[in-house]
Amino acid sequence: MRTEVWHNIAFTCIPSIGPITRKALIDEFKTASNIFSAPIKALMNVKGVGEKVAHEIVQWNNQDKVDAEFAFIQKHQIKPLFITDKDYPQKLLECPDAPTLLYYKGTAQLNCAKILSIVGTRMPTPYGLYIIEECIKALPKDVLIVSGLALGIDTIAHQTALQYGLSTVGVLAHGLDEIYPPPNKNLAKKMLQQGGLLTEFNCKTIPEKYNFPKRNRVVAGMADATLVVETALKGGSMISADFASQYHREVIAVPGKITDQRSRGCLKLIQENKASIFTSPNELMKQLNWINTMPALSSAQKAMIRLMQQQEIFSIDELLSISGLSIGSLYTLILELSTQQVIQELPGEKFTLMPAYYSI
Repeated sequence: MRTEVWHNIAFTCIPSIGPITRKALIDEFKTASNIFSAPIKALMNVKGVGEKVAHEIVQWNNQDKVDAEFAFIQKHQIKPLFITDKDYPQKLLECPDAPTLLYYKGTAQLNCAKILSIVGTRMPTPYGLYIIEECIKALPKDVLIVSGLALGIDTIAHQTALQYGLSTVGVLAHGLDEIYPPPNKNLAKKMLQQGGLLTEFNCKTIPEKYNFPKRNRVVAGMADATLVVETALKGGSMISADFASQYHREVIAVPGKITDQRSRGCLKLIQENKASIFTSPNELMKQLNWINTMPALSSAQKAMIRLMQQQEIFSIDELLSISGLSIGSLYTLILELSTQQVIQELPGEKFTLMPAYYSI
């Protein structure tokens, strides 16, 4: 007996039906199995479904392809997310062309409250790399970083998220049976443990050129905002920004030198009021309302915050000296503030305040 998951896969394998028509069919018949068992006349009553498409649905019989995909996802513990499933990225439901079915492998929660997409050129400058690090290290640990696993800005965004303890999801333009580009295979493995990989494409789907804009719409659609770090006037990053704008998401662009081709796209987005200007991680978080709630703080915690507002980074010895606390009391306080994401530990047992706490 065919399961509903099998029918979900089969439904997306009918080549003549796009995501908008699929959604109309699901709205009418509720499940993929109901769609396959519906009479032709009932199918034809759905907007976008003519006689030809209705016959294709009723006569569809490419069972071998579906059996192969079903076996593949079971073998590799890949989770299929149908558009009606509760674990499907709910922000994508706001997009008219949302994928009907996604394949996901990973540990990250795709419906977390704070999701930021980061996109940009495949040939970033040191300035672009600096912006990504400064931004990600300042973000709360519950922010999910999404990008496209491409070389350049995408790769740096994923790597930096892993480095600073944030989950990160790569959206692919091909099936989960391979990783493209090949140099990112090791990165992808790490992301499975602290994030995940997501695609709408079946296994054996290769990274064809026309798949990348489809990938970009998912990158933009599943996030609260898209941060464009460096990009030329044309390319995938501008496509992602355009999708984000169409989906009424925040688009934030990093300004750069007017003489740098890799900043021309960002400057154009800002000039045409298609993106707000990135000035600091703190301003980005204010814009997205990500710092309007703070944990309840004890008097000792507030005193430590005031001390740490005096400079950017403190060693443990400096904190001992200015606080007057015992080593045990200081470590307890540091643990509390780290757990509440008020301070961040840096290499070499050094500590810094999160940006939101410099002004309280």
